[in-house]
Amino acid sequence: MESEELIRQIMSEVMANLGKDQVSFAKKPAASGGVDASSYPLGEKMPDQIKAATGRVLADFSLEKVKSGDLTADDFRIAPETLEMQAQVAESVGRDTLARNMRRAAELIKVPDAELLSVYNALRPYRSTKAELYGIADSLATKYGCTVNAAFIKEAADVYEKRGRLKAE
Repeated sequence: MESEELIRQIMSEVMANLGKDQVSFAKKPAASGGVDASSYPLGEKMPDQIKAATGRVLADFSLEKVKSGDLTADDFRIAPETLEMQAQVAESVGRDTLARNMRRAAELIKVPDAELLSVYNALRPYRSTKAELYGIADSLATKYGCTVNAAFIKEAADVYEKRGRLKAE
């Protein structure tokens, strides 16, 4: 079985098991109240509420500010509250899976890029032991409060164990 196909199959199995008393995707109130499909596109209908993780609002972004160096790479990271608003829009049109993905992404914003890449590589088949994956999950939950993603990683580890896709200890 090709590696990419295997990853898709495993992720499909993990996604099918999500929400079975292990992971909660409870709706969270947006900072601005609730939004729905009538608020979409958010950038046009409520630009003053679209923020970067650094706190900059959408109006602060321009090509001139990029050229002058006033904007840095960090300014282009989306705020968790903005992703929550996008999740609410997705839910309002029945796109619950997309909403869950937005909430998982919001949780990961505080995790440094290098650490995210390390987690991604550790989740590839045969790259980690079950204990290593559980350790990564615990670290994400403890250091960054990423409880949903931590549960997701533990579920992936359990699926890898069932399918024989863990690194030999």
